[in-house]
Amino acid sequence: MSKRELDLERLQDHVATPQASDQERRSEVSLRPQTLADFVGQRDLVGHLEVVLGSAKARHQSADHLLFAGPPGLGKTSLASIVAAEMGSGFRVTSGPVLSRPGDLAALLTDLHDGDVLFIDELHRLSRAVEEVLYPAMEDLRLDVMIGRGPSARSIRLDLPNFTLVGATTRTGLVAAPLRDRFGFIGQLDLYDVDELTTIAKRTAGLLEVSLDPAAAGVIASRSRGTPRIANRLLRRVRDFASVKGHDRVNVKVATDALALFGVDEFGLDKIDRRILTLLCEQFAAQPVGLTTLAHACGEEAFTIEDAYEPYLLRAGLMIRTPRGRVATERAYEHLGLHQRHEGLF
Repeated sequence: MSKRELDLERLQDHVATPQASDQERRSEVSLRPQTLADFVGQRDLVGHLEVVLGSAKARHQSADHLLFAGPPGLGKTSLASIVAAEMGSGFRVTSGPVLSRPGDLAALLTDLHDGDVLFIDELHRLSRAVEEVLYPAMEDLRLDVMIGRGPSARSIRLDLPNFTLVGATTRTGLVAAPLRDRFGFIGQLDLYDVDELTTIAKRTAGLLEVSLDPAAAGVIASRSRGTPRIANRLLRRVRDFASVKGHDRVNVKVATDALALFGVDEFGLDKIDRRILTLLCEQFAAQPVGLTTLAHACGEEAFTIEDAYEPYLLRAGLMIRTPRGRVATERAYEHLGLHQRHEGLF
């Protein structure tokens, strides 16, 4: 067994065995910001929410329905909980796939209290039948329910309390236009820059009681793919590594060694990312490759590559999509230390 494998085995044993203290559990749960003032990044969006929520509070009304859109891990759920906290309202959480029948949504809506915030994650995965129930609920605060079946069936109308629906989606284009138009405000979340992620890493380190050098926080931030969720996850792994190796403080070397052990390189790429680029640069060198072919060669599902890996590789300038398929860029060849063959890709 290699030294790397031994280190990983020791790390897994160490992390899995000890019981976490109550304080540590509370720290893990409380990583999310609690107020708009605590929220790092998304400056324009936060400014817009301050106006929307401040106006609603001044009028003593519920806030307009809100839709947050953007890639996973950027803080949509955190913002939804902040909306409830800022409004002093109850917070109910569900997701599109869970609401499979109209009755599921009806039961949830009728259980709300005045002023509550209802958060629906993955809004684009709501079924059409459930959407039809949601339209009058959002616009008129009423719910039409069918009682019975056949000739004896009848419809009754239930009045709903004032509530704010907060939806989150990673694919705005899949949200039905009639549903999207019923939101009073639509906010787009963008990827974070390194300075913002460094601030987030420092904040999380304080909550987790990790001694983290500012330069080490920058190393973690630069490999977090512009995503706070990834920054927090990498910080936890660096913390685990430092604990196993007996380091009281995380400096640049400790952070770099820890991330290297877990296969996260300076671009923030993991093993699957590098496998995709290696296939494009070597096996399919100098020729475009289709998504299905790439997925079979990589051993992953096509939708996984398209949704989870491809967006970052495109944004990082490591891959491009042509009419004929995916092609690695010169930057990808340089990153992998390979020589690019030029044979007329387009």
